[in-house]
Amino acid sequence: MNSKALLSALTIILTVGTGCKSSPHGAAAADAIYFGGPIITVNDAQPSAEAIAIKDGKILMVGTRSAIEKEHKGATTQMVDLGGKTLVPGFLDPHSHYVSSLSVANQVNVYAPPVGPGKDIPSILAALKTFREDHKIPSGVVIQAYGYDENMMPNGVGLNRDDLDAAFPDNPVMVNHVSMHGAVLNSAAFTKYGISAKTKTPAGGIILRKPGSNEPAGLIMETAYLPVFSALPQPTREEEVEWSRAEQMLYAAAGITTAQEGLTHASDVALMQRVAGSGVHVVDVVAYPFILDLDAVLANNPASSFGKYVNHVKLGGVKITMDGSPQGKTAYFTTPYLTGGPGGEKNWRGQPTFPQEQLNTWVKKVYDLGIPLNVHANGDATIDMLLKAHEFAAAGDLARQRHTTVIHSQFVRADQLDKYVAYSITPSLYTEHTFYFGDTHVLNRGKEQAFYESPMRAAIDRGLRPTNHTDFVVAPLDQMFVIWTAVNRVSRSGVIIGPDQRVTPMEALKAITINAAFQYDEEASKGSIEPGKLADLVILSGNPITTSPDAIKDIKVVETIKEGKSIYKAD
Repeated sequence: MNSKALLSALTIILTVGTGCKSSPHGAAAADAIYFGGPIITVNDAQPSAEAIAIKDGKILMVGTRSAIEKEHKGATTQMVDLGGKTLVPGFLDPHSHYVSSLSVANQVNVYAPPVGPGKDIPSILAALKTFREDHKIPSGVVIQAYGYDENMMPNGVGLNRDDLDAAFPDNPVMVNHVSMHGAVLNSAAFTKYGISAKTKTPAGGIILRKPGSNEPAGLIMETAYLPVFSALPQPTREEEVEWSRAEQMLYAAAGITTAQEGLTHASDVALMQRVAGSGVHVVDVVAYPFILDLDAVLANNPASSFGKYVNHVKLGGVKITMDGSPQGKTAYFTTPYLTGGPGGEKNWRGQPTFPQEQLNTWVKKVYDLGIPLNVHANGDATIDMLLKAHEFAAAGDLARQRHTTVIHSQFVRADQLDKYVAYSITPSLYTEHTFYFGDTHVLNRGKEQAFYESPMRAAIDRGLRPTNHTDFVVAPLDQMFVIWTAVNRVSRSGVIIGPDQRVTPMEALKAITINAAFQYDEEASKGSIEPGKLADLVILSGNPITTSPDAIKDIKVVETIKEGKSIYKAD
């Protein structure tokens, strides 16, 4: 046998003996090759492809099917025929509340239609009663609901403690506001959490009172709600693992491979790290410790540990919440709400959660630590405060990329967007509000300001890289609906909320893929289908780029793949 023949024989023996770790051409054999449907790479340099190869959880090659098979098809390579379905990068969730949503399975959905039954007070009470009966909840046990929107109540009459007392005299009941910044409590809940006529309304908070008295009427918001939220029942060690598994599947079913925990208390950080250590994580989760808990978090997690995944969980930065929600009339504006305050206050502009001096101190502290910052700011007056705090904390180097993100940025002005550009600040927008609350914003803020809410077109045209989120559980996890709202901006009543702010389907897709990867400083490993990046992928029932704009919301997630492994398949 000559040397050439001997080499060939040895190659065959080695290939068979190692499970075909290389292709017949000597290149690495792929674990899987995807082909047979549109592949949207979200990579401007190579927007589409016939096929992709993946190996060891990463993308190996992107190109034509023939070239990929020639280079990387081995005896054990799985050939995955998309069957005409569409492959896109895994979705990165720019903002939601992972820990808060862990207990959703144990709460009552009272969203307004079409995503819940909460069309009026009787419907909400009926849903609560059914939940109590189905779960056989005994007296004295707290019952929680989520998604309550007073703006959807007929005749403008909202839910109050008397409504809840009549149906639930023996259970503390909390019907959480759709903004996640407050709740309606019954008398048993007020007693349990120590709120009465003697309780003073804290700065930055709201406690609605019964007419002619100091008795709480039911709704509490913002800083008045925080102590109640902090005192809610916590899961047991067994429940936290079980709930985490279930919650990750909610994200995976939406095509999300990287989720966010958007305001994390120190105890929640410990919970997430504990659960992650048990090996149950199938998606990545990025947590942002709340500024009031930062010192406690830093005691066990030095600043140098931020930005690094451990068991699929990383601390991404710090969260500061500076105002409330526009639909709850607690967002802070430079001009008054046209419909008054949540309690009928005149000339009501909302109010900041914390004063300017405190914000300045906190922003400087985070910047000096060298870790990213997320600031919740909805109203334009709040955004002014953030910009002033940035100018204070970043004096002398205003433009450096610090990965500062303004969560929501819903009513950002054009001049403020210009400062975002100058200061390297990213807006994480919220175009789902154009559907769920667009009509309410027109009433509360006027047509001109409402039509400029979440101005994605203006942001992109300035060179910004906006992201777009659900704020789950404020809105459901549905990334195709997120894209649909950015492209169409249609309200519940059918009004186009700012036609000049609509974007293309590709721009909307980038907001939850490559732009979100940039927001997380993970652009080198996520957000597009490129060689060397993680094989985080989603198979969709249709092509969001070529389908009619109105049909985008009807596209379904067929399968979600995290680092080459299928973590969700639709029935």
